[in-house]
Amino acid sequence: MKNWSQRQLFFLFLIIWILINLLQAIFTEITNDEAYYGLYGKYLSWGYFDHPPMVALLTRISSLLFTGNLGIRFMTVILQIGTLVLTWKLLETTQLSNTKVINFFIIAASLVMFSAYGFITTPDVPLLFFTALFLYAYHQFLKSNSWLAAMLLTASMAGLVYSKYQAVLVIGFVVLSNLGLLKNYKFWLAGFIALILLFPHFLWQYENDFPSFRYHLINRSSGFKLGNLLEYLPNQIAVYNPFTFGAIVYVLLKYKTQNLFERAQYFIIIGFICFFWLTAFRGHVEPQWTVACSIPMIVLLVNASMKDSKLSNYIRTFIAWSLLLILLIRIILITNLSPSWYGYSGKEARYKAIEKIAGDKPVIFNKSFQEPSLYTFFNQKECQVISTLKGRQTQFDLWQLEQNYQNKPVFICSYIKGKYKVYTYKGGRFRGFFADSLQTTNRVKIKFEIAEKSVQIGDSISISFVISNPTKHAINFNHREFPVELYAVYIKGKCVIIQKVTLNKPISILHPNEKLNNKIKMVIPNLNSDNYHFGLTLKTLFGSTLNSNFVKIEIKKHD
Repeated sequence: MKNWSQRQLFFLFLIIWILINLLQAIFTEITNDEAYYGLYGKYLSWGYFDHPPMVALLTRISSLLFTGNLGIRFMTVILQIGTLVLTWKLLETTQLSNTKVINFFIIAASLVMFSAYGFITTPDVPLLFFTALFLYAYHQFLKSNSWLAAMLLTASMAGLVYSKYQAVLVIGFVVLSNLGLLKNYKFWLAGFIALILLFPHFLWQYENDFPSFRYHLINRSSGFKLGNLLEYLPNQIAVYNPFTFGAIVYVLLKYKTQNLFERAQYFIIIGFICFFWLTAFRGHVEPQWTVACSIPMIVLLVNASMKDSKLSNYIRTFIAWSLLLILLIRIILITNLSPSWYGYSGKEARYKAIEKIAGDKPVIFNKSFQEPSLYTFFNQKECQVISTLKGRQTQFDLWQLEQNYQNKPVFICSYIKGKYKVYTYKGGRFRGFFADSLQTTNRVKIKFEIAEKSVQIGDSISISFVISNPTKHAINFNHREFPVELYAVYIKGKCVIIQKVTLNKPISILHPNEKLNNKIKMVIPNLNSDNYHFGLTLKTLFGSTLNSNFVKIEIKKHD
């Protein structure tokens, strides 16, 4: 390889990278979330409960070209090639050296999550690509201030937001690193056109009552836990590889930024790490949320290694040798030798076994959105999950697929006390039962007003409410298999407390598109003095469903 040019060596490594990721994508079992994103692609939309729509577009294109694993992962393999090429173009061009190529691929392969997103499909895949494109556009904009670079900024900013909401941080930290951008009318115009391109997504959010924003900004907050704070930095070190993470800390501390572009890279890395460290005060932080830092990390380390022989030697020894462990893990994933709890083996047998028992009956799961996603992936059959207050809302609550199965026989794959039967298969077991006529209450709406925002334990109160059924199926409160009861509910953090109430007028049938006015009487239960979120819920065999908005009330002990 000594006689190879830098360009030839780069494309040789790029081809090897593609082949490895293709093999990994084909033979590594699909993950829970990938199956979920595969369903996104089946139901294309301008938005989804959990994420923007770019990952859905990737899985849709993949599914048009392939079936099976590549039907979800093919575009991921392709998009990372674009990410690598764009990242390579961000490097300093003053030195042409095969060492530069080798260091580039060693560092890229050593970043665990960056490497994983070459074959695992998540919204982070397009986020990485558009981060690289945005930095490339910004680099060109700094050099030329041209309209072409400005339009490239427009496309990359829109692509970033359509990929993942961390896009705001990528763009924001670059602007903070160079406030002079705010005086540049071309940059403002680029941002304005990007907002126009994003209008369909904002409209979708508005029409669906901003589910993504409420979920990420409010519902994911679980309060302060010391464990979330303590695990944050070790998790970051792990996903970036301890040896590589140590090298980037060394570069950040030793070298000062030489220009605005380097300054932007410093801001992204330090900004992301510090921002999500702060969010650890309000809840768990997923390690991959900072993965956009991978692009500037690769650029800074490669550039620094070409000036610092000690760093270059460190990359060729310590970081390079760490690739053996990463390679071993990737081989284990391909051979399905990893334990099932790790998420890369054992799922196909389970969902094939469930399908064998259910036969041609629709399958209904309870609480977990991953299970219906995996069942659909492995069996190519539509199914649904019934969410409860003790779980969380998902895209399935927007799809409302369970409406297709109302009053029809189904197989309920869930642990419901007194109903379930245990089914065994080679490698595990699952619980479930057959029902003759499904009835669910998730789409029923309840509106109420509570005058007392501060109440005392033991107080008797009366609440007027309106209950409506927007579906085309009647809700039978005396259903022989899925009877319905109205409860008051108090939520504090993850604690959900339901309380039976007395209806002023009993409800027997809630007809399609019918609204009923009613009242409940209740006594404030003996709870700890505190603030609670109060609402009304309908309870069935599946549990308590989300039927009303919640208001904050204060519960106090009697003076």
